[in-house]
Amino acid sequence: MQPLNSIDKENLLPVDGQAYYFPGLFEARLADDLLKELLVAIPWKQEPIRMFGKQVMQPRLTAYYGDADKPYTYSGITMEPAPWTNALRIIKEKVEMIAGVRFNAALLNQYRDGADSMGWHRDNERSLGQNPVIASVSLGAARKFSLRHYTNKKLVRTLELQHGSLLLMQGATQHHWEHQLPKTAVHKGLRVNITFRVVAP
Repeated sequence: MQPLNSIDKENLLPVDGQAYYFPGLFEARLADDLLKELLVAIPWKQEPIRMFGKQVMQPRLTAYYGDADKPYTYSGITMEPAPWTNALRIIKEKVEMIAGVRFNAALLNQYRDGADSMGWHRDNERSLGQNPVIASVSLGAARKFSLRHYTNKKLVRTLELQHGSLLLMQGATQHHWEHQLPKTAVHKGLRVNITFRVVAP
């Protein structure tokens, strides 16, 4: 497969990248079933990462799946991939049809409530290549997600990622835009996010 050069969707980013949102990619009943299977089958862990020279616990649970020879390193930790589960294969095949990419790895995050979060960052690790395609699937409670231009902080795009949706980021996005899933004081239920990627050897 090859990355798509254009998609029949509105680009969410005004400059320097491409991001496309696909609400309802998985119909509600299937999305419910996939979420339940992932919650039961995945050995979720809360792991420490290094931030500003200190080791802190991530404010979420994580897991990493993929092809056997595709370890992934970020924020000072290296994760070895577990074999693909049935649910992840179903999700991956659907997402690959949209993205036009064969993904070989997936980082999973479980946000237990509104207090769990992900700070501003870019998916720009060297192992992801020059212009990585990142396909982010959301299951469970809807959460606000923001993209902010890396040098012009006034350029911000925010959307609510719904149950069963896909956010596709590609092109130069990871060079010029950072993204976050902020904390919220509003009561939120559990959410699982799967970010598919291509990890180089």
